[in-house]
Amino acid sequence: MFSPKTKFRTAAVVATAAAALTGLGAGTASAADWPPLHEGAYLYSGTGGTGAVTKVDLGDYGTCHALSRSARSIQVANGSASVVVYSGAGCTGSAWASGSLAQSDLPVPALSYRVVPA
Repeated sequence: MFSPKTKFRTAAVVATAAAALTGLGAGTASAADWPPLHEGAYLYSGTGGTGAVTKVDLGDYGTCHALSRSARSIQVANGSASVVVYSGAGCTGSAWASGSLAQSDLPVPALSYRVVPA
């Protein structure tokens, strides 16, 4: 049987461990120092939301858009649209879909994209 002192010590250890794990999770999520999340969609020429920014027109569904420079990361905050990026010009090559809430480095540089319903 545990004494009140042992129970308190155990609870304190569990609380400290939970706080440390929560802190680690939060630190990992913000470690890349992404730009603040804003409504809309943005493609970046560098990883981690760095470099030149291309704002995506989320209202232009289905149209293939060429990028003036390759995109290496994406940030999307929209409830109704997502972005499909392509490794080739003219929406060809390997494709990767963002979802309607995303903040990610792309698996391969993207040369074109199109907006699709989420």
